[in-house]
Amino acid sequence: MSANEKIKLTSLSSKGGCGCKIGPGDLSEVIRSLPAAPLDPNLLVGIDTSDDAGVYKLNDELAIVQTVDFFTPIVDDPYAFGQIAAANAISDIYAMGGNPLTALNIVAFPINTLDKQILAEILRGAGDKVREAGATLVGGHSIDDKEPKFGLAVTGIIHPDRVKTNAGAKPGNKLMLTKPIGVGILTTSIKNDRLSESEIARVTQVMATLNKTAAETMAAYTVDACTDVTGFGLLGHALEMAKGSGVGIRIRQADVPVLPRARELAESGLVPGGTKKNFEHVSPHVTFPEAMDQTDRFVLCDAVTSGGLLIAVAGDQADALLEAMVAAGVEASIVGEAVAEHPGHIMVV
Repeated sequence: MSANEKIKLTSLSSKGGCGCKIGPGDLSEVIRSLPAAPLDPNLLVGIDTSDDAGVYKLNDELAIVQTVDFFTPIVDDPYAFGQIAAANAISDIYAMGGNPLTALNIVAFPINTLDKQILAEILRGAGDKVREAGATLVGGHSIDDKEPKFGLAVTGIIHPDRVKTNAGAKPGNKLMLTKPIGVGILTTSIKNDRLSESEIARVTQVMATLNKTAAETMAAYTVDACTDVTGFGLLGHALEMAKGSGVGIRIRQADVPVLPRARELAESGLVPGGTKKNFEHVSPHVTFPEAMDQTDRFVLCDAVTSGGLLIAVAGDQADALLEAMVAAGVEASIVGEAVAEHPGHIMVV
């Protein structure tokens, strides 16, 4: 295939980005069937609370944070795809409060049918984003595959006493979201040629933005829990926080930032399969307003790729943190709070 021929990368896979994840319900069923791992006192964060990354203590001053994430093309531009995949993988380190240190490329690519320059551009985009994060690319692994996929395995470092998990939220915490949602709906619309160039540029910018500034800004405040909003959607990741922390969560729909046209496009039928699976998974644990229609419910469950951080911050510091985030250029909003009532359940108001 000629290097000069424009390739629509999103046409090469049935699903894109974090929307190609195995659904939370199916994944939970598989994990429950596995034997319990031997206890290791140095494993500070494992799989028990469905957190964003594993944390392993090396000594009293240092722990490593490990994560891996890869997916099929989410946009058609190879360089942008590499940037987004890298930002998405690195985000898990920021969600734990860590600093990314090293990264390994994970590549699946139809090397005999797509031009090699496409892969070079994907790797260039990822490399630029890794350097922006202050990390070092140390290698990787590749396979020949009919469907392109790309991502990173990332290692970060953190002091053992400063780890942020999704299981520490306390009643009275305010919940802050640092990027708008609706990404899955818009990227499905890219695949279906329903977005303008400016709309593609906007959603690409959101996905390619590192959570570095948000993580650095929150470090000066009392943050009791943190996660990043990706494939399981805002309500899916909030539910993991509610269950892991033993708190209830209240989400104010009117305060949740949503990308322009997301609702309109969802109403026209451009709802990713992953978003529908998310809705099915969270529905037993979420109380929606009776007047809320199905489209708005889907939007709150939308399968995000490289989304923002969901931060549980001390209530008396929330306004100050929001002001600091906005001053730093972060698209942050306070979208709800953690409550003592209805633990493990979400109320959308």
